[in-house]
Amino acid sequence: MSNNNSKQVDITHDEQAKRFETSIDGHTGYISYQERNDKLVYDHTIVPQELGGRGIGSALVKHALNYARDNDKKVIPQCSFVASYIDKHPEYQDLL
Repeated sequence: MSNNNSKQVDITHDEQAKRFETSIDGHTGYISYQERNDKLVYDHTIVPQELGGRGIGSALVKHALNYARDNDKKVIPQCSFVASYIDKHPEYQDLL
């Protein structure tokens, strides 16, 4: 079994916990949100040290931003990781 970094990250939406999460090798990374009117406030992106450097944080943020777009929601990037991701990916600027 090859461990290549381009492996698709399997992300699930836990609507009760209000977060998008992925579990790899027993470790869970997630991005959490709050709903405020028709906006999604992305407040924390948490990737365990064990999963660092694999692009998981970026995959979570991208998934969360696409979710917002698909559901006609605007985004408030309270988490600095989300804010810097949007800075680097101008195609998501319209969600702000």
